[in-house]
Amino acid sequence: MIAVPTALLVLVAVSQAHTVGWAKGMYCLGGNVAGVDDQNTNTAVNPLYQLSFKDFWFQHDRGCDLIPPVEGDILNLPAGGQVTLELAHNRAQTTLSYDGQYAGEWPDGKPHPEDWNGNGVGDGCIQDDGAMHTQNQSTAAGTALAISYESDLSKVTLENLVVFSVLENTPWKRIAVYEIPAALPACPPEGCTCAWLWVPTGCGIPNEYMAGYKCNVTGATSTVPVGTAKPPVYCADDSSKCQAGPKQMIVWNQAEANNVDPPPGASPGYSTKNGWSHVEC
Repeated sequence: MIAVPTALLVLVAVSQAHTVGWAKGMYCLGGNVAGVDDQNTNTAVNPLYQLSFKDFWFQHDRGCDLIPPVEGDILNLPAGGQVTLELAHNRAQTTLSYDGQYAGEWPDGKPHPEDWNGNGVGDGCIQDDGAMHTQNQSTAAGTALAISYESDLSKVTLENLVVFSVLENTPWKRIAVYEIPAALPACPPEGCTCAWLWVPTGCGIPNEYMAGYKCNVTGATSTVPVGTAKPPVYCADDSSKCQAGPKQMIVWNQAEANNVDPPPGASPGYSTKNGWSHVEC
């Protein structure tokens, strides 16, 4: 067994971090210090709230956009298949650290009942792991993957970053399996840029999450471009308002560039309330 510093044991036990989708090919996988691979990092996990667009975009506020994955690491997306990400509060709680010895069934690495819930106490939100931002699995807001056919991160925009897969009722357990549309075309030789996305519904500050990856579509047969992404439209109250074509990621509760306007008291999300289905392309 690999020896682990006491500081790690403390962090894994009491971390109040949030949640992100961990995978090879991820920016800031080893933290935000160039040349350092920190297996005990949660830099990419922390939420985004009331930031300028420059600071919000691909976690520029913490320098993650400047720390690409190591050479050869990439998130492969098999067209018509599936890709697995590990939803956890810290890299140490995934199989990407310490031979996976701290990776459990749940994002915090601890045991929980299958019907884990807030027990109706107070606002009903799960209190022993507030990072989940939910009352139970049925109210978990949903997470998503998006793709840009630009390999250079500096050329990725809201308009060319298209949401292509939504996983309802997540984040929940550590293992999250996303469907990959068969219609995704091949990436350029240098690869594509992808993002993992989440906007919680209540249970804490109304922030959001975004992580970046170098990615590649494998086994592609389509040559039809994914199209230009347009802002998502809140349509929970009227499905006829839903934006049917390629959609941008949600930008919400930031200092600028917000692109969705839900009614007072409501929040947007990667679900039918913003017109998303399970697979988008």
